[in-house]
Amino acid sequence: MKRGKKKKSLVFPGRMYWFMIPALAFFITFWIIPVFQLFYYSMTNFNGINYNYDFVGMKNYLTLFKEGTLINATKNTLIYTVIMVAASNILGLALAMALNVKIRGKAFFRTVSFIPALFSAIVVGFIWSYVYMPNGGMISSILELFGVQEGTFNVLGNYKTALYAIALVEVWKGFGTTMLIYLAGLQTVDESLIEAGRIDGCSEWQLIRKIKLPLISATITINVILSIISGLKAFDYSFIMTNGGPGKSTNTLMFTIYKIAFNDQMMGKASALSVVAFIVIILITVCMLIFMNKREVEL
Repeated sequence: MKRGKKKKSLVFPGRMYWFMIPALAFFITFWIIPVFQLFYYSMTNFNGINYNYDFVGMKNYLTLFKEGTLINATKNTLIYTVIMVAASNILGLALAMALNVKIRGKAFFRTVSFIPALFSAIVVGFIWSYVYMPNGGMISSILELFGVQEGTFNVLGNYKTALYAIALVEVWKGFGTTMLIYLAGLQTVDESLIEAGRIDGCSEWQLIRKIKLPLISATITINVILSIISGLKAFDYSFIMTNGGPGKSTNTLMFTIYKIAFNDQMMGKASALSVVAFIVIILITVCMLIFMNKREVEL
């Protein structure tokens, strides 16, 4: 009996690699080449317009350290990130647990909580600029009803409070997304484990700490990393609400890069700060990812 001829596949292993070329070309053109250009321009005095620039070596990096620009921007960014991570995750997790039980109007409250995430940063920035306005703003008008003099409340005009004020705006916008991710994680928890814990006499806090949190540890890792990335690339509200002020109190890394590049027209110096910011963000993200993964294993 003759064996039938084996059909040849139309897609040979060698041909499959050709499908990678468009994506690879796009990646090299719009990611790899710009990154190498960034490193190169960081060692020049390029102003972003005139290509008659000189190679200055590490001068831009030394200037950033001597001026204190890098230290101030990094400090502000780290404070902003800590507030963002702590507040959005605590609020998002608490709200997710509250809305994961059988209550009336649960769908409505979930929708309302997620609405701020649907607005663009520009819209949110302008809304909260009015809310924080010292004369005629929403909070100022409410405080005036309780006898507080108009103009006393001015969080955006105070260098001690401006950074915290804009960080809370981002928390308000982002906690709905955090809540949604936590809610998805909580709904994967097996109810039989919760019931078994209740039968064993566990309190609600013990159920959360010993059963729910360990089972959603991967979800916690995702939310924490996303919050860190969001905090480290903070730019929108510094630009829209305070323009980096008062003084340099809300100058984050991304805003400082923008200001040096486009306001001061010092693209080489801005590139140097971008390289440092890139390294800082990678290190923090990787360290946190390793730490959170270890926590998952321990839990």
